[in-house]
Amino acid sequence: MNLVRDVYDMTSCFPQDEKFGLISQMRRAAVSVPANISEGAARNSAKEFMNFLYIARGSLSELETEYLIARDLGYPVEGKAVQARIDKTFTLLAGLIRKLKEKN
Repeated sequence: MNLVRDVYDMTSCFPQDEKFGLISQMRRAAVSVPANISEGAARNSAKEFMNFLYIARGSLSELETEYLIARDLGYPVEGKAVQARIDKTFTLLAGLIRKLKEKN
């Protein structure tokens, strides 16, 4: 959830001509991460939960790529803060996936 807030804050400073491009893509990818974790947790099996965690990880990877594109285009990104939160989220997802795999 903190990552979503950080992405919304960061993209609010992007050029307005990116409103329907990179801003929209980054925000959707960021929101998709906790949404898929939440939906997966509400499922009836660890296998389904893991599937949603993989989807969340894919969205996180998409977000990271878009972040790097924004940085390379010279948009005002908050450097290490957002990248660090992305990295931490990757680590947390990997740990949760590993724990679910161990249970099965």
